[in-house]
Amino acid sequence: EIPVLFKQELQNEEAKEGKQVKLTCELSKPGTPVKWMKGDTVLYASEKYEFKQCGTVAELIIRDVQLIDS
Repeated sequence: EIPVLFKQELQNEEAKEGKQVKLTCELSKPGTPVKWMKGDTVLYASEKYEFKQCGTVAELIIRDVQLIDS
């Protein structure tokens, strides 16, 4: 089986405190499960974090961005 690769890796994004930011990556295979992490901590969907995936594109939306989210 062909390994899944990043066609587009995450890019650094800037956001103002209290606003939201969207992080996007593109994979080489559609429908591949994505696990979003901050360091060693797995992120789960909540009021703060929203995950979207359509085909090969995966998105993480972080709401109410704070300095600790950097």
